[in-house]
Formats: sequence, C-alpha cells, structure tokens
Amino acid sequence: MKPQVESNNLKEFNERTFADEVEFQDKDILCIDCGQDFVWSVGEQVFFRDKGLTNPPKRCKACKQAKNERLAAITAAQAAGVKQRIEVAVHCAKCHSYTTVPFYPSQGRPVFCRSCYLEKHPNLINGNAID
Repeated sequence: MKPQVESNNLKEFNERTFADEVEFQDKDILCIDCGQDFVWSVGEQVFFRDKGLTNPPKRCKACKQAKNERLAAITAAQAAGVKQRIEVAVHCAKCHSYTTVPFYPSQGRPVFCRSCYLEKHPNLINGNAID
C-alpha cells in the first residue's frame, strides 16, 4: 500500500506544479553591450524559471563572457595588490567624438569627452572646484 501513497503524492505534486505550464517560445533580445539581437531559447527560459530568476538576460553569450573576464581580471589584480588602470572607449554624448574614459560608464548616463566636460564645468579649469 505504501508505494501507492507515494505514487498518489507524486501525481498530485505533478498536477499542481505543471497544471498551468506556460508554453515558452524562443525570444529575440537586444544585447545592451554590442547592440546585436540574440536568441533566448526555450531551454534557457526553463532554466531561468527553475532557478527562480525573474529577469531575462541583458547580454549575449559573447558579451557576458567578456564582462565576466573583465571582472575576473579586476578581482585578480586587486587580490595581487596591483592598481589597475582601465580605459573604456566611448562616444561623447555632446559632440559624438570618439574618446576614452578611465571608468566603466553607467548605463543610461551621458559620457563626455574632456573638452565638452570642461565646457560643461568651467569652474574646474582654474582649479576652483566646488564640492
């Protein structure tokens, strides 16, 4: 009789768990780093659901790997006591010229080249910075 009870419990569990199963479909998502579309497959969506992850991925696999490698390099340098200088290539939000900045820009915030930044903050030119 005991195996029947376990079988009934399993059946009840499966009915409650999978009764309202949403049918997943492959979705195209725009990568926030490279701007290319990538496919979020049904298998990946099921994995996200099973792990309790509620937000879809933001980066394609290549950009996610590149980001993880950057973070690992920074962590390794910090652990070794090496002060790491970064340089990120960007386009100025005002004049659209190509420049580099010594930080990772925040998503959605404008980044300016040196001349546009100093034009926006003239008090920095004479060393009269106001905190």
